[in-house]
Amino acid sequence: MIFDTDIFIWIQRGNEKASKLTDHTADRFLSILSYMELLQCAQNKSQHKHTKDFLSEYNFRVLPITENIGHRASIYIEEYSLSSGLRAADAIIAATAVENNKTLVSSNTKHLKPIKDLKLKEFKP
Repeated sequence: MIFDTDIFIWIQRGNEKASKLTDHTADRFLSILSYMELLQCAQNKSQHKHTKDFLSEYNFRVLPITENIGHRASIYIEEYSLSSGLRAADAIIAATAVENNKTLVSSNTKHLKPIKDLKLKEFKP
């Protein structure tokens, strides 16, 4: 399962449902884009280290952006940005899930639901 950036934010805020969800998932993945977003939100090196330690401790594997992911994400933007408000970051994360044949779990599903080939699990905090 691929976890969207918002799931990590819920964990950082102390949401037990988000923590249990990750605890009960054997194979944990995140897009390189989510990884960068998490580090970008850090306010200092200590928070960077905390984020990296958390991901390492819970065996999250970071999935890179490939040429196929980039191509699929651009198609998603063409198809869904005007009708559904899909943004580039969400398109890349969704394309990462589809290209790796993984389910994406997110609480921000509004823009992702229209993507037909995306396996999406909605998280309700």
